[in-house]
Amino acid sequence: MNAGIDLQGTFIQSVTDLGIPAGAAKAIWMPLPMVLMLIGATVGVLVATWLERKISAAVQQRIGPEYQGPFGLLVPVADGLKLIFKEDIVPEAADSLLFTLGPIIVVIPVFLSFLIVPFGQHILIADVGTGVFLWIALSSIQPIGLLMSGYASNNKYSLLGGLRAAAQSISYEIPLALSVLAVVLMSNSLSTVDIVNQQSGYGILGWNLWRQPVGFIIFWIAALAECERLPFDLPEAEEELVAGYQTEYSGMKFGLFYLGSYVNLVLSALLVAILYLGGWDFPIPLNLIASVLGISDTNPILQVVTASLGITMTVLKAYLLVFFAILVRWTVPRVRIDQLLDLGWKFLLPVSLVNLLITAALKIAFPFAFGG
Repeated sequence: MNAGIDLQGTFIQSVTDLGIPAGAAKAIWMPLPMVLMLIGATVGVLVATWLERKISAAVQQRIGPEYQGPFGLLVPVADGLKLIFKEDIVPEAADSLLFTLGPIIVVIPVFLSFLIVPFGQHILIADVGTGVFLWIALSSIQPIGLLMSGYASNNKYSLLGGLRAAAQSISYEIPLALSVLAVVLMSNSLSTVDIVNQQSGYGILGWNLWRQPVGFIIFWIAALAECERLPFDLPEAEEELVAGYQTEYSGMKFGLFYLGSYVNLVLSALLVAILYLGGWDFPIPLNLIASVLGISDTNPILQVVTASLGITMTVLKAYLLVFFAILVRWTVPRVRIDQLLDLGWKFLLPVSLVNLLITAALKIAFPFAFGG
């Protein structure tokens, strides 16, 4: 069953019916999903920062924020306003151009990656044929901005933090890419929409989580390391390097690092939900529910309900993973830099490679069960 309706086609058809040319209708459509993407990602960050405070308070048996708005919901807004109005200081001996470009290069690829995140069959901005590897390519740009920020700060601790961030990213990008490649083998496609479609129709039993449990664990660990979440936050940990590449930053430039970190966390959780947890797919097959109720698949009301459920399921699965990521932050102690690199190069890399080879062998031996 298609999880939704073609929003772009419906919008363009509605506008052309008013007498506006199709080219103008497309021009009107183009900025709308991009603005929606920016708003959605920003709201996702606000929710994630509020959850961070509330869950960490619950773990430590504290109350957490509750006075800034109902249940403390306005705390993230206060954070943003504080960073906007704080003075933007550039060190005297710093390279001002690179110092400014660093945070921008860090945050832009993360927002661009939302282009390939599907919330339904037709509810996404760009159904790119190589969507998953486009995300990997964009995420590989981020360490350049971190290294640039550390170098431009003219601070040895910032430079070391940038070098650590680059080394950490390279260490975990390879096992992450190999685990994605195993999913691609089963789906016969690099498109995120095709990967979700390959899991749909069987409810929870069709999810890649059951066929790729090792890949799921590797991907999630590598994603947390890419986001520099505890226990992998060595490049920016105050106890390690006086906040690393962020040391000399203040105001909204620091805010961009903060924003990029949480946007990346939400994005990684969304991609795990898409690759391994069925994306917009409901745990119980919707076509089975529709047939039991005697509803036709072409019923417009059913399509709207299906699209709404698809968006809800994708977001719920993603924030369940965000919840676990926050729990890990307040549960697992920080590792040493040698332990961090050993985990990536000596454990995750060989295990992900073996997982890929076994997936290829099983795909040949059991093509129907493994996407042949």
